Amino acid sequence: MAEPRDLRAQQYAFAAHLRDPAGHPPPPGIEGRRMAVYRRLFLNNIANLLGNGFPVIRRILGEDAWMGLVRRFYANHRSRSPLFPEIGREFVRFLQEQPHADDPPWLAELAHYEWIELVVRIDDTPAPPHDPEGDLLRGVPVPAPWMRALAYAWPVHQLSPDHLPAQPPAAPTLLLVRRDGLGEARFSSLSGPAWRLLELLGEASRSGSECLDLLATEAGVAGDPGFLDQGAALLRRMRAEGTLLGTLPGDRARCGSSPPRPGEVPLPHD
Repeated sequence: MAEPRDLRAQQYAFAAHLRDPAGHPPPPGIEGRRMAVYRRLFLNNIANLLGNGFPVIRRILGEDAWMGLVRRFYANHRSRSPLFPEIGREFVRFLQEQPHADDPPWLAELAHYEWIELVVRIDDTPAPPHDPEGDLLRGVPVPAPWMRALAYAWPVHQLSPDHLPAQPPAAPTLLLVRRDGLGEARFSSLSGPAWRLLELLGEASRSGSECLDLLATEAGVAGDPGFLDQGAALLRRMRAEGTLLGTLPGDRARCGSSPPRPGEVPLPHD
């Protein structure tokens, strides 16, 4: 029976070879044909998981380039979670932290866009206390913790094998992703003011009126009743579609913790 230290060394050698066969020889004592089966099995499992999670990237790159990217991820990335549902997050982190000179410039952003759909769909953060019928102007609007307001340099929602712009547009792509009544993720475009309003709603416990006043001041239309009326209608629409849950309960409207800040899901750190 192998000593624990020898067994551990053999396991490390086995794993290193599976991840990077070109850079690490197989451990001694294992038949080559059997090692080939292991290599295909492990790589194909990862490739299938990523292929299901990032279908647009796979179609754009084509099968050969896609498998090359999967092999690079498999060989070089050190995941912080062993859980299969976290593979997508790890893939996004890999593309952000270890870019390759041959990567398309939009690759990391498109990966994040594809991944965030799953994040929103499975987010099990409980809804904070709120009044679903609260006054959105006088009260403090509460964003749904599972929605995200996103900003990208590239038009990620339009990229396809037939549409790959050489340069990003001058204006950023602003998107909202939320859950519908069936729990499915829904994407929609945001105007600059709408995106900024969601950002303001997440920064501090401001009333809806305070956020709209600040937004109007930033836009150079302070006190414009038409602008404020449009903003109030936008708040109501956001509540109707589930982007906002309502307002903080009356006795907590000006105190307590801030509502969750909208934006992309932060990648975990050590």
